Amino acid sequence: MDYSKLRGRIRERFSTQAAFASALCVSACALSQKLNGKSEWAADEIRKACEILDIEPGELQYYFFCPKS
Repeated sequence: MDYSKLRGRIRERFSTQAAFASALCVSACALSQKLNGKSEWAADEIRKACEILDIEPGELQYYFFCPKS
């Protein structure tokens, strides 16, 4: 998946991935693995990420389910 839009939103709202990881209650390493496609996002992690990043339900696919070109 292409998480570039998600990475941008994380930078907008938290400045660093580490700060976002902390708010999401996962380690920075775990977040990095998710953003690099090495591990899967759990449904509850996606739900919490949308809540803290202010992503609307209708925008979900653009942040978490966008295939790489």
